[in-house]
Amino acid sequence: MFDFALTGELLGLDFVQTALLAAAVLGLVAGVLGPLVVMRRMSFAVHGTAELAFTGAAGALLLGVGVELGGLAGAVIAALLIGILGGRESERDSVIGVILAFGLGMGVLLLSFYEGRSANKFGILVGQIITIDSTNLNLLVGASVVVLVVLAVIYRPLLFATVDPAVATARGVPVRLLSLIFAVLVGISSALGVQIVGALLVVSLMVTPAAAAARVTASPWKATVLSIVFAEIAALGGIILSLAPGKPVSAFVTTISFVIYLVCRLVAWLRGRTSRVRVEPTATAQPALR
Repeated sequence: MFDFALTGELLGLDFVQTALLAAAVLGLVAGVLGPLVVMRRMSFAVHGTAELAFTGAAGALLLGVGVELGGLAGAVIAALLIGILGGRESERDSVIGVILAFGLGMGVLLLSFYEGRSANKFGILVGQIITIDSTNLNLLVGASVVVLVVLAVIYRPLLFATVDPAVATARGVPVRLLSLIFAVLVGISSALGVQIVGALLVVSLMVTPAAAAARVTASPWKATVLSIVFAEIAALGGIILSLAPGKPVSAFVTTISFVIYLVCRLVAWLRGRTSRVRVEPTATAQPALR
């Protein structure tokens, strides 16, 4: 299944190199946003926006326009709906569930009208790197730059609002506006991942690396760095491993992400066990000293 000679040959192809560049950019954006997504408990929101990205991409495919543009429009609309309708935390899950179901249903309906190659339909769901060309790459890089610049501007107040929203509100931080802006950034990033990992599995890059990083460090900065590293390993490694067998990239990306997550959980468990072993002798020795 893993023919390294064939993989080496395929790595020299232009479309593969373009896909690797796109994956590297997506890994950077996903790695930066991921820790905030995890801290704000928005993993379900990522899935919801990805479903509307799927709907937009399906509509664009039916109309014969750029799939990436349709996916981007659908994800932004979903993010705005989640931000506006799900303002209260108690309502957010139900709002996302409603949007997710609607997006998936409409996407399936739109795809049923498409009479072109079935591979194009399948690619929207699980990713298809051969569809990434220089135009897609330029759009991805441009959108990523916008996301990172906006995030850099709002990062400190957004982090404050994420850690302690009540105090942030009392200090005059526009928590609601920041939440809406961040939701749009997440929506854009989710749409960017549709062509690489597909609408169904965007979570594997937007959430899993950050969730893994959160298991081994409590520092937001360290978690961000680790999240970027994990996302890059999953995205680039997934593409490279998928070349020789010619299977969907998403299967390999999700597997790598999951293995990283399990390793981080194991590291956290070993650390916890070591710390307990160190504390217990000290606790038992105290009565003897009295």
